[in-house]
Amino acid sequence: RRCTYGCGCSGTPMAKRTTLRVSSTESDHTNITKSKGMRSLSYTNCPKLAREVVADGDNSASMRPALAAPVAQGPPLSSARRDFSPRPEQSGTLGLARERLNLSVTGLPVRVIETIQNARAASTRSVYDRKWRVFEQWCASRHIVPFLCSVADMLCFLQELLDKDRAFSTVKVYLAAISACHVGIDKNTLGQHPLVCRFMRGARRLHRVSKPLIPPWELSVVLNALSQPPFEPIDSIELKLLSLKAALLLALSTAKRVSELHALSVHNSCMQFATDYSRVTLKTNPAFVPKVSESALACKQVDLLAFHPQPFSSPEDERLHCLCPVRALRHYVDRTKALRNSNQLFVSWADSHKGKPISRQRLSHWVVEAIIVSYNSMGLCPPEGLKAHSTRGMATSWALFKGVSVQDICAAASWASPHTFVRFYRLDVTEPSLAHSVLSKKKKKKKKNLSLEVFFNFLFTYIPVLLVNSYGYCVMS
Repeated sequence: RRCTYGCGCSGTPMAKRTTLRVSSTESDHTNITKSKGMRSLSYTNCPKLAREVVADGDNSASMRPALAAPVAQGPPLSSARRDFSPRPEQSGTLGLARERLNLSVTGLPVRVIETIQNARAASTRSVYDRKWRVFEQWCASRHIVPFLCSVADMLCFLQELLDKDRAFSTVKVYLAAISACHVGIDKNTLGQHPLVCRFMRGARRLHRVSKPLIPPWELSVVLNALSQPPFEPIDSIELKLLSLKAALLLALSTAKRVSELHALSVHNSCMQFATDYSRVTLKTNPAFVPKVSESALACKQVDLLAFHPQPFSSPEDERLHCLCPVRALRHYVDRTKALRNSNQLFVSWADSHKGKPISRQRLSHWVVEAIIVSYNSMGLCPPEGLKAHSTRGMATSWALFKGVSVQDICAAASWASPHTFVRFYRLDVTEPSLAHSVLSKKKKKKKKNLSLEVFFNFLFTYIPVLLVNSYGYCVMS
């Protein structure tokens, strides 16, 4: 069974419910008959592109590239959970079969279409494909051809998403997916239509993005836990805890996205330690494309200095050295050198996938799990709803509180403008509040110290003046 709209996909719930019958006579190619329990699609007045892409007996050749495109599947695993990234040769076939069909109708070769579709990351194409299938089901229930729908139909779909309290960012992803698969209107994509642009501006105004006001977790609790068991001593802890510690320290010390941390490599051209391990230089894989194009240069290299290196002047310096990201990375690379099957920095520690590169989602789980284990080791209940992305706001907010300039923070976090940091990431990490300052008893102690300071200033300032005047008076006498 084929998809109702002739895109070539099979095995979907919609394909199981609906059957498309095509007349075998050449004189009736422009209409699809409607029988009991079936619906009719008439496209005699549709543009040329629409007539070519709708299922037709004469257009089977133009549909073959999309039908022949294999579905991307993960490698055979003993469990259903994928713990490492897909192979590069599989990424070109993920999602957006409708877009491939639209491009094939224009006469482009298959290799050219693959290159065009690789302008988006494999994960982006996969997300777009899922959103497009949801829109297909919505259109099927209303007897609408999804890739030929009007602007009004698409806006009604987006409005239903807003009525269901979907986030504005989610609605943007749906719009991008529909625009990628739609044939377009007046030689423009559906997302560039004036009404669509005004609709999205109104949706942004009505559904404003709210950022968290306070940190979702306590940085001091996590850092104290990382400097003691079960994360120490680092030479004897299990590989799982070492992996969690290295991932969290690297996320906090660099304020990078998980995608940028995932693109780091242990290749000699991408990772170089100093001879005395006082610093390390990290570079992302040259094939990595950052989320923000303006930050391409900023995310290519990361320089980390050792934190409280040897020799230690006090036990506190030795404790703080346990939080050194250079130290954690050095031990992690040495521990995984014999088992890794890839140059990717972070590899799996699980027995069934040991040494294989992990996915971005798995790296995010590592960061969250490191925070949870830290709270549990301190005898505290970890907060709910933890996200790996929270490390960016936590690290940059504390850096600002400690005196780092906004320009340096944006450069480290790969933000093109300080507006992004101020609007979405800056948290209130100031320890004393106005209420605590007013209600605290430290005010009396401060008054006492102030009175002593005034008294000593009086002694060292006015007493010599009085002595000199007295001496002068005596001499004159």
